[in-house]
Amino acid sequence: MTDTPVTPTGPDAGATFYHGTRADLALGDLLAAGWTSNYGTEKPLSWIYFSAALESAVWGCELAAGDARERIYIVEPTGDWFDDPNLTDKKFPGNPTRSYRSRSPLRIVGEVESWTPHPPEVLAAMKAGLARLQAEGKAEIID
Repeated sequence: MTDTPVTPTGPDAGATFYHGTRADLALGDLLAAGWTSNYGTEKPLSWIYFSAALESAVWGCELAAGDARERIYIVEPTGDWFDDPNLTDKKFPGNPTRSYRSRSPLRIVGEVESWTPHPPEVLAAMKAGLARLQAEGKAEIID
């Protein structure tokens, strides 16, 4: 009996996937669950988040905590993935942001070298909205 490799499955199978962050990583590195969120949560998350929409990854790196350079990595899931309920159930029914999560690592296969940042006033408004949610105790991540 031979072992047949299993291809991970999930929504948008075959798409290019992105992960926005401020972490300085290399091709071949794995992004894995078990770390705190890009957004400064204190408890480690049991999922790793990514998107098939570059726009979602732009937000990811722009909103990530820290002062390091913003980066958008091209990633491949190594296991099955699912719709991200933080966005699909709460904010965007039907998942137009094409946002997903997995308990399996994501392999970095490239980096987006050029992308358009949000205008400063748009980014400031998003950060103010997130700060308001945090102050109101409504900024939880469904983990």
